[in-house]
Amino acid sequence: MSADATIHALNIQIPTQPKAIQELTSLLANPAHQAADVSAIIESDLGLAASVLRVVNSSLFGFAGNVQTVRHALTYLGTQEVAALTLQMGLRAAFPRSVALDALWESSSARARAMTQLGGTLCVDPWVAHSAGLFEECGKAIFLRHAPERYGALLASVEDDQALIFREHEMFGVGHDALGAAMCETWGLAPAAVHSVRHHVAAQMEWRLPAHRAHRPILALSVLAKAVTAGPVRLTEVVNTVAAQMGWPVEAVLSALQCAETSRAAATQAA
Repeated sequence: MSADATIHALNIQIPTQPKAIQELTSLLANPAHQAADVSAIIESDLGLAASVLRVVNSSLFGFAGNVQTVRHALTYLGTQEVAALTLQMGLRAAFPRSVALDALWESSSARARAMTQLGGTLCVDPWVAHSAGLFEECGKAIFLRHAPERYGALLASVEDDQALIFREHEMFGVGHDALGAAMCETWGLAPAAVHSVRHHVAAQMEWRLPAHRAHRPILALSVLAKAVTAGPVRLTEVVNTVAAQMGWPVEAVLSALQCAETSRAAATQAA
């Protein structure tokens, strides 16, 4: 049985994409998009716009409540940053609030920031990189909404995502990787982001990238972002392996990781 058929048979509901997010994703796929159009789309959803402005005026950016409109936010932060915040707020709003999900969104946001920074340095589309990082674990969020007690206990009982997926298949017949990819497809994310979400667990465990060259770069960023937490020895191994598969100079990858770490440290300090 395919993953989609399993999801349907289990009656696992994938959250509906907010209209503003759908329109924003479509708009940003066009390189000629205008900031005014981005602003209009975000402001068409009052709740989403309010959430974005709340984050923009938080201590993270230091504007201290001075940014009153989405248009002003775009002026101060740029389209990429505001669009990323909007996607993040839209994803969170699709699920009920819980402590487990708050922790998941925190790690997802950090990973998305890291992949965006890496993408910008290594000439990989930063918007697609951000989307892939943000949605990488959304399958876990769907499971937490579908069976909060059972899945919460499962999350607490496993050591890594590979073991988690094995247990997910035992309990539900599908893993969070396939479930997350199904949500990405439903929400219209770029094919490379969908592919990264679907294959990130195996790639992060084995450091092996797919033969499909068009989908390699985003998944490579996912592997690198994950490897940052592995310690310096393992990080060197991962960098060498990924760089060889991508044809990237090792020095360029190390420089990108250093920039991402500097950005992460600055964001942590600001928070």
